[in-house]
Amino acid sequence: MNLGIDEFYFVQLAKGMKPIKTLLTILFISLLSSPSWSESEVHIVELKLLNNLDDKRGFCIDIKGHKLKAKISRGIQVHSCYSYQGKIAVDQGLDANKLKQKQLFFPYFDVCVRPASSNNPMNLSLIKCGNTQEFVFTQDNTIRLKSNKNLCLTVAKGNSRHGGGGSPLHLIRNLSMQTCDEQKSIYKTWGIRGFKKGLLFTEEISKFSSN
Repeated sequence: MNLGIDEFYFVQLAKGMKPIKTLLTILFISLLSSPSWSESEVHIVELKLLNNLDDKRGFCIDIKGHKLKAKISRGIQVHSCYSYQGKIAVDQGLDANKLKQKQLFFPYFDVCVRPASSNNPMNLSLIKCGNTQEFVFTQDNTIRLKSNKNLCLTVAKGNSRHGGGGSPLHLIRNLSMQTCDEQKSIYKTWGIRGFKKGLLFTEEISKFSSN
């Protein structure tokens, strides 16, 4: 018979085991059964532009809106990365395993980044995921459209615009697919950022996808 933590606690009390000893036993069992960081802590990552541009916090792919209140109908952008606050926000959190499969999947909202249409591949939208691999990751750390490898995931040039919060104020830029050869690398090279054993790390997308 498999017992949950609550059931185990009361069974041990019924056997006459002291409460403190029982709680220590439960804590030990809980630690043994906890998943390693490789299974849990790095399950969610940010997709971050390698160059910080004009924001030392960096720019991460972000669903427009604000965290839990983000609106998938509004699409995506890049926004100051939230990981400086100590955790990855749901509107920037991508599934690391899906990312290795070249899918940009936001698990909290159950949507993937996809081209708006075959006739309009430069604009991006958020829709339910299928089994189709939309992107490829290259050795130069660009993210390209599988159906048209001349198009790279690219952050807009120029000045950032201000968001609605943060201190200093969060910054925002547009995000789209653009012709690779026409863009400087600072606007089109990507890495992943996450927490490993409580510490923030960044890894180039080419190295991450090859692991």
